Amino acid sequence: MTEDESSGMFDVNSRFMKTTLVIVAVLLIFAGPTYVPFVLSSILSLNYVASVLVGLALLIVGLVLLWFLVRKKVIV
Repeated sequence: MTEDESSGMFDVNSRFMKTTLVIVAVLLIFAGPTYVPFVLSSILSLNYVASVLVGLALLIVGLVLLWFLVRKKVIV
């Protein structure tokens, strides 16, 4: 095996990982700031501001993941 061959479970060029990362990014972007704060504040009785901050953090993580996928040309 040469150095430029990537092997293993986290190969970004495999179809499975491309699909999985895109789905995770979309879930983080859309469900992060909407459903997660609702669940945290209503069901788990967490402070509203803390739940919104957690949702904002998930949105930022999703956007960074999307930026990574666009930069690696997984999404064109």
